[in-house]
Amino acid sequence: MVKTSDVVLILIAILFPPAAAAIVTGCSCDLLINICLTILGYLPGSIHAFWLIYKKIQAEEQYGSGGFHYVGNGQYQPLHQGIIGYQQSPQPHYGATSSV
Repeated sequence: MVKTSDVVLILIAILFPPAAAAIVTGCSCDLLINICLTILGYLPGSIHAFWLIYKKIQAEEQYGSGGFHYVGNGQYQPLHQGIIGYQQSPQPHYGATSSV
């Protein structure tokens, strides 16, 4: 479901794509990628900004509003454990023996 804040983000992405990318991802590699794409052409930067907004909307639908944080490359992780459908991978034992 699209909220008012998402509509504002889309309008910002139409006017200046790097600003929308900065709002969604903060100061990250995706912001640098969006700036470079916008320098190469307005359309690639806009498409990338729309993709970032789309991934944010998907994360809001999956984890709830505010229940996630951005980890890069359009990926989001939940803030809280115990969310249905979320599988946490086991921690690797680098050079150590397993006690299991």
